[in-house]
Amino acid sequence: MLASTAIITLSLTTMATAADLRMSWWGGESRHVATQKALEACGAKHGHTVKGEFTGFDGYLEKLTTQMAGRTEADIVQVNWPWLPLFSKNGDGFADLRSLKPLDLSNWTDAELESGSMNDVLQGIPVSTTGRVFFFNTTTFEKAGVAIPTTWDELLTATKAVKEKLGNDHYTFNAVKETAQLVTTMVVVQKTGKDMVDAEANRVAWTPEELAEGIDFLGTLVAEGVMRSQKEEAADGNVNLFEKPEWADGRIAGSYEWDSTFEKYSAPLKEGQVLKPFPLLKVEGAVTDGIYRKPSMVFSISKHSKNPDAAAEILNCLLNEPEGIDALGTTRGIPGSKAASARLGNEGDAEVREANAIVMASSGPTVSPFNENPEIRGIFLDTLEEYAYGQLDAQQAAEQIIEGVNDVLAEFD
Repeated sequence: MLASTAIITLSLTTMATAADLRMSWWGGESRHVATQKALEACGAKHGHTVKGEFTGFDGYLEKLTTQMAGRTEADIVQVNWPWLPLFSKNGDGFADLRSLKPLDLSNWTDAELESGSMNDVLQGIPVSTTGRVFFFNTTTFEKAGVAIPTTWDELLTATKAVKEKLGNDHYTFNAVKETAQLVTTMVVVQKTGKDMVDAEANRVAWTPEELAEGIDFLGTLVAEGVMRSQKEEAADGNVNLFEKPEWADGRIAGSYEWDSTFEKYSAPLKEGQVLKPFPLLKVEGAVTDGIYRKPSMVFSISKHSKNPDAAAEILNCLLNEPEGIDALGTTRGIPGSKAASARLGNEGDAEVREANAIVMASSGPTVSPFNENPEIRGIFLDTLEEYAYGQLDAQQAAEQIIEGVNDVLAEFD
């Protein structure tokens, strides 16, 4: 009789804790299929049902904004990392993930968790970590008889050799638009050890002189023939690097790209051309590698969820438990969770894993999501274009960027 009572009590307890949950995300077909399988497996394991709400990237932000305003967002939400300040500038837009016991946060470093925090409150768990690394066409450098550079000074020297041996139409690097901004940022970070945004003051951390030095450096790369200028690129229609014939045949032999995009840049190369990832080039006197490392996306839990602990059980399963790990695989990049990374082993493209290892091993300050705020990025890119056209010198450009960025940041005080 006692055994029967215990079984009935256990059954009622399970029914009482079972929850109907929702999860929203964006992605392509492979991600949609994998995530639905993972939700089914994790739901079965923990006794919950989870309805998936998925779309492509276009329109996702608008939909999520509407849901957040109406408090109708899903229990588990995939959030683009730069959107955290938009939805949770004070750290109260989503549930405080540190307060949810089912989540095993030991699978992430303090720095990784900090990147998903706003106002010191954990608002999103980094699903995977991405960053910028150098891709060099080793075939071009071998033809010119020079080694792959390890510093910017070595790249300048190698460029001269490449042009002498292979022709003046050869370039060792490429940086326009967003990449030009990130190269400028990297140089300033290497010299100062500071991210663009001082999180405490919520203002630009660099002086105009420090930023001007980075902009001047970008100008030097153009003047020395390392890369083409924004003005020249615009005249040619701003064609994507991976679509350029000069990239395919090795006449442009390097770039600074996201680790996860390796295949996009290696696939167009003509037969015989070999592309490999390499660590960041450093300026003389650098105090850090200047890595630009960020969460590719985060998973958050709605603060309006009626079942936050149940949502946390599912989220922990997706990221840390075999059922979720096996189903998701690398459909969101190489997982940030130590448990997931260890379980998946060498799954995924070898060069992408090599590039990601460079990202994870490199040093640099925590990157603020404001670096990718659309308005701030627009100010930076527009000003660099004025500099490229000779309308501003480096000091003027630096002052204009800092003033404009600080105006945007002030809106988030």
